Amino acid sequence: MLPEFVTVGAYGWDADRFAAALLDHRVDTFCDLRARRGVRGGEYVWANNQRLQAALAAQGIRYLHFPELAPSAATRQAQANADKAARVAKRQRAHLALEFVAAYRGEQLAGFDSAAFVESLGPQARVVALFCVEREPAACHRSLLADRLARDLGAAVSHIVP
Repeated sequence: MLPEFVTVGAYGWDADRFAAALLDHRVDTFCDLRARRGVRGGEYVWANNQRLQAALAAQGIRYLHFPELAPSAATRQAQANADKAARVAKRQRAHLALEFVAAYRGEQLAGFDSAAFVESLGPQARVVALFCVEREPAACHRSLLADRLARDLGAAVSHIVP
């Protein structure tokens, strides 16, 4: 059975509201798509690796890490350059730069096998969260992965935002 997918970022949430949103959406499998599993800023300490994993375990949500689906340093730098040129702070970004999208699709998604990814989640995965940090799905690579899963498999995708 094909799971349902939701995407969610850390920005804009506090720990309690984030946990409630995952429960409200019946998330049972949590896929961390970050290479570096930390978030800057005291208000986001809950989203740092060990605390996040402990909170998810307490909710009965399985945690999986997919660093190979994180953008490369060069791809992140292309986005940083575009943000700087547009004078947009990372946390206020509304969409990804075309350079980022092309690089991510060429590096991480070119050889990506959607069916194999879903199979790797196991049969117990019913509602899968694709997680990174950006508030807006269109400003994060998780939306590119979600689009790919929807296109390849017809997977249902929704976006959780604060």
